[in-house]
Formats: sequence, structure tokens, C-alpha cells
Amino acid sequence: MKLKITKAVFPVAGMGSRFLPATKATAKEMLPVVDKPLIQYAVEEAVAAGITDMVFITGRNKRAIEDHFDKAYELEATLEAQGKKALLEVVQSVVPKHVNCIYIRQAEPLGLGHAVLCAKPVIQDEPFVVILADDLIDGVPPIVKQMVDVFAQYQCSILGVQEVPREHTKQYGIVSSSNLAPNVERVHGIVEKPKPEVAPSTLAVVGRYILTPRIFHYLENIQPGTGGEIQLTDGIEALMGEEQLLAYRFNGIRYDCGSKLGYLKAQVAYGLQHKDLRDEFAAYLKTLA
Repeated sequence: MKLKITKAVFPVAGMGSRFLPATKATAKEMLPVVDKPLIQYAVEEAVAAGITDMVFITGRNKRAIEDHFDKAYELEATLEAQGKKALLEVVQSVVPKHVNCIYIRQAEPLGLGHAVLCAKPVIQDEPFVVILADDLIDGVPPIVKQMVDVFAQYQCSILGVQEVPREHTKQYGIVSSSNLAPNVERVHGIVEKPKPEVAPSTLAVVGRYILTPRIFHYLENIQPGTGGEIQLTDGIEALMGEEQLLAYRFNGIRYDCGSKLGYLKAQVAYGLQHKDLRDEFAAYLKTLA
């Protein structure tokens, strides 16, 4: 019987220090791109892939994420009383009724691998998706849906990857691989943030993963790396000794909203797509040329 993915993990406990002071009292994942926060784009991407259980690994100052996906009784009552039906529908559709939101507190910032490990009690023995919300990726169909379709065929862990300039390899996990099928690579190795001169390729892992539950065994047993953090890359590398690992070259445009420049690029791109704003916004941008 082929396994189906129904759970997604969102590691959202990071401090967002690159966006201080904006993130001093709120989560970086709540930063808006036009009129929706980053975390909502990530959840919508998961919903489009048929995922029903959203597992948020949270930390201090992350209550806004819980509030965003909770029912807002006072706001909804006010909008209804004022006859603002369109806005009421927007608020009520933030998360579909069939979707479950689960929150787990990561007590210490011990790395991405530790954040994923925190989800084990909910994930148990099922394959699952990991989505990093500050990697905003615009794709049709949405990227997680593309990857879930690949998983349906191969039933193994899959990394979302894209080519990056060689001088940027030191910012990513970089894979060595061989082609298996169109846009699908068989991974032979993965190196965390290699210098450009020693990087095995320019194929970088970005914020989308499908992982089998066996990853938890390795995350529990690997030694902490730099800064005492448990690196997800180290766990994935260990998993490769036991299971096939694939990389998927997704079809879409990625905006690194963990950086100020990437965030600004996303604002422009999504502003030009927004049905109510695009024409006026495009006209304004032309005045700046």
C-alpha cells in the first residue's frame, strides 16, 4: 500500500534577527507579503497538496501565529455587524475547516534538526513535509503539491532543490547527485554550506523537504554541531545510509524572505500579481524607472 502524506511541519521558533527591530516582539513568519503573512502562504501551499494536519514548532514571541490561525470571534462579529461580508470571508478562510493546527513549543533554539525532532509525538510513523515559511516559492502547481506527486511514485525522502550561483554555495546545503528522471535526482551526498571551491555541485537544498519517519532515529542520535545545534542536514546524510534519497528540481520562483532583499523582491512580485493592486502598482513602478 502506498503511503500518503497528511502532515506538515513548520519550524517557526527562530528569532528572525536579520529583521530586527521588526521582529523584536513578533514572529518573522508573520511579516506580510502584500496582505498575507509568510506563514499563511506556507499553510496554503500545504493545503493545496492535500495536507490536513499543520504542526507548528514555536518558540517565544510566537503567539501571533497561533492567534492568526485561531477563530477571531470579536473581529468576525464586528465585520458581520458592519455588513463587511467580503472581509469576513477573508478572515474565516485563513485556515479551512477541515485543517487541524497543532502547536509544539521548542524550549531552546537547538537548530532545525531539533525543531523537526520536536514534531515526533505528532508525526509518529508517517512520512511528512517540512516547510520553511521564509522561503516563499511561487509555483504552479504549488511546490509541495509537486513534491507530494513525486513521493507518490518513489515513496522515499525528497529534498526541494534549485541551482544557485557557485559563489553562494556557502549559504546552503549542497547535494551531489545523478539524474534519475526529469527534474528528479538520486542524491549521493550532501554537504552543509561548503566553500565554492570545494562544493560538489551548485544544486542547493531550499526550504521544502519530504521525510520518512526514520529521520527521527538519526536526529535523536547524531552529535550536535556548531553552536550545540542539531543539524537537519546531518540527520538526512545519516538517513541516506539506510534509505534512498531524492532531490526534486521544483518548477517555481523562490524568494528568500529570510533576507531583506529577497523580502522586497517578493513584495514587488506578489504586488504585481494581486488582482486589486497589480495595474495601479505596475503603473507606479514605471514612474520609478
